Amino acid sequence: MLNRTRIIILSLIATAVVLVVVKLAGPGQAQMAEQAKPALTVTTVTPAMHNWPQIITATGNVQAWQEAIVGAQVAGLRLAEVEANVGDAVKKGQQLARFEDEMVLNELDQQHAAVAEARARVADAEVKEASAKALREKGMVSEQAAIQQLTAAQIARAQLQSAEARLEAQKLRLGYTRVLTPDDGVISARTATVGAVMQSGSELFRLIRQGKLEWRAELPDSQLQKIRIGQKVMLNSAQGDAVPGTVRRISPVVDAQSRNGSVYVELAISPGIKAGMFAQGDFDLGRTVALTLPQSALVVRDGFNYVYQVGADNRVMQIKVVAGRRVENRIEIVDGIKADARVVASGAGFLNDGDLVHVVSAAAPTIPAGAAKK
Repeated sequence: MLNRTRIIILSLIATAVVLVVVKLAGPGQAQMAEQAKPALTVTTVTPAMHNWPQIITATGNVQAWQEAIVGAQVAGLRLAEVEANVGDAVKKGQQLARFEDEMVLNELDQQHAAVAEARARVADAEVKEASAKALREKGMVSEQAAIQQLTAAQIARAQLQSAEARLEAQKLRLGYTRVLTPDDGVISARTATVGAVMQSGSELFRLIRQGKLEWRAELPDSQLQKIRIGQKVMLNSAQGDAVPGTVRRISPVVDAQSRNGSVYVELAISPGIKAGMFAQGDFDLGRTVALTLPQSALVVRDGFNYVYQVGADNRVMQIKVVAGRRVENRIEIVDGIKADARVVASGAGFLNDGDLVHVVSAAAPTIPAGAAKK
């Protein structure tokens, strides 16, 4: 009887132990079953290779290719007429303004008279020189007197040359009363005012030579190394027009503070581009092969780009990548994944590293066309 009671007690203890073990094991099994359930149904893509243009975008100021200052070359004369204004297109040698020339003409007449007087003195001195030479040969005058007549003739000829030089200078001064443009171009500034008495060297006009403008682009030193003289550039005007240009020169120095260098781009003449504008443009560096993914495949977290690569067990792995050029809805992957990687195409922002996903098939990606931005 005692043995039977002992057996019953042992059976009850064993049953209680089994119940406790089952109760403790139940939540773990449920958790495992829950973990085995896919977190998301996704489609996957593999990177595609595209031959994309490589373009560097920069900003900078538009300025005159060369600016000429047209100034007054005479002093003390009143400005009688101004014939050009800001924005006028002018040709080389065209008259821009005129000074009053009455005083200059009067001085020119005086100088003509001075030249005529000097020529008369030369003629008189040469006659006396010839007479003294003849008398000296006959012994009728002393050698000293003959030398004095010779010297007087030389002085008269020198005075004539000086008078003729002053006459030419006066003719030039008369020409300077007409202000002429030194080259073809466009008037960019005007300070000339009718009635003003100008000093020699005073600025009257500023001229954009040949109407040419250039764009001064600022680029970091890392990108400056990729720029070459003669490369094509496309500048975007305020009206949305594309203005072509060509790299003309590259600054040999980089600013020590900003680490930027200057690139000077000669622009085609366009009404949409004005000197002083701040504009954005693209440098065309040619075409290169790019490993690309749909932009929807990238997830931005904490300022970095990530993709979720699907493994053989359908679990995802978060991978940090380096993004490059963008064309429409695709983006270049510079570093981080290989060309045969399977990547979650969209919805990756709802996933975490190690999640199980259910993969379904997707349509092949389309190849975009267009210009790349960097």
